Amino acid sequence: MKLHNTLTRQVEELKPIDGKTVRFYSCGPTVYDYYHIGNLRNAVFNDTLRRSLELAGYDVKHVMNITDVGHLVSDADEGEDKLEKGAKREGKTVWEVAQHYTDAFKHDMAAMNILPPNAYHSKKYDDSYARATEFIDQQIEIIKLLLEKSFAYQTKQAIYFDVTKLADYGMLTGQRLADKEVGARTDVVTDPEKHNPHDFAVWFFATGHFADHTMQWESPWGNGFPGWHLECSAIIHATLGDPIDIHTGGVDHIGTHHPNEMAQTEAAFGHPLANFWVHNEFILVDGAKMAKSKGNSYTLKDIVAKGYDPLVYRLLVLQTHYRTELNFSWENIDAAQNSLKDLQAWADLRYQPNTDTMPEKLDLMFRDTRQAITEAMQSDMNTPAALASLGQLVNYMQQIPIPGVEGKYTDGLLAFLDQVFGLELHKRPDITDAQKQLIQEREQARSAKDWAKSDEIRDKLQSQGLGLRDTDYGVQWYRT
Repeated sequence: MKLHNTLTRQVEELKPIDGKTVRFYSCGPTVYDYYHIGNLRNAVFNDTLRRSLELAGYDVKHVMNITDVGHLVSDADEGEDKLEKGAKREGKTVWEVAQHYTDAFKHDMAAMNILPPNAYHSKKYDDSYARATEFIDQQIEIIKLLLEKSFAYQTKQAIYFDVTKLADYGMLTGQRLADKEVGARTDVVTDPEKHNPHDFAVWFFATGHFADHTMQWESPWGNGFPGWHLECSAIIHATLGDPIDIHTGGVDHIGTHHPNEMAQTEAAFGHPLANFWVHNEFILVDGAKMAKSKGNSYTLKDIVAKGYDPLVYRLLVLQTHYRTELNFSWENIDAAQNSLKDLQAWADLRYQPNTDTMPEKLDLMFRDTRQAITEAMQSDMNTPAALASLGQLVNYMQQIPIPGVEGKYTDGLLAFLDQVFGLELHKRPDITDAQKQLIQEREQARSAKDWAKSDEIRDKLQSQGLGLRDTDYGVQWYRT
């Protein structure tokens, strides 16, 4: 399988460290608000990558974090903790806010058929997500190593990672630290003891601005809480072991969060954090950057409220390559909804054929379609090309009715498509035995040229949401 590696800026062949096992980590939500559609694009991207890896025969060990402490409103270690901000906004405790939005996140993931991570189980919360607050001890241990190796220093306000001590800091961005320093703003540095504007906090003390911070823990240096970047390094080290094969995130993580993760692990343990760094692009709304201030920051709840199936948004995401900006509009959602309905109608097709012979051309198309989709997904997850191959098969089968769409002929194909795209085409419910009996009775009436009874049965099925199409191979039903 080939993937674009942000670290090398090239599409490279994946060569897992442990043979056929892929250790995969993806950055998860900061649970102070609802996931918006940009976050949801990242979720679909992560899920599609995992499905693609499994399709390629890899045993995928996937971990995703949940940030429930330490993520400040600014990547530059400024402002308040987002969990504290959410608590003030809603008049709740930070723990209540974290639980509420974690539940909402998990609900969205289930609605969009996103596979949960599978390589960690939280005994405290009885799910498969790794929360930052569950790994405080591991984060403290990394800080100890950073201080012992002189990669970190302590001020009255925090413990900082000294980015000047790591020669390749910022290599993910392709920009040298010296170049970044030229444009660095010194007026935003709130800690006068901070050595460098790019140094980042690995531990904040419960003092000054954070004296009343609700979430704090004991440490060898004083009570406080960990910095945002540290949690991922600690979770990866504790659950998957480093280096891992793949680390993912949105392109907004390339500039600060991921370089800081890389620096911490490399400095503490003497080896890289990950071999592949894979990032998905931003989402635009009506061609503009999404922002709450513009009123164009939507959630899955907003989409569902307008009558769309959550899987419609999943399909919309799949229609654009993950490294290309995706434009969201209600017109595009309408188009995706029509496309999903077409796929569902095709998956619904059931024949009562008068032959058990699978046409050779259709058999060949089934195999060719599977092969084309597999190749597209293994070529840097080219989902638009994979969907186009499926579309060609669907168009052919809808234009030229073929027997054998039921049972042994398409069940395997639909299961394969669900493995790849996650659109739940294989889970479409069959019609009832009573409805199948009515279809048989109608065929008997047609054979007897009892057109009145034939029409009566057709109308009855129509009232139940089933349409019929008579073909040279037998009768075909579809949902209306």
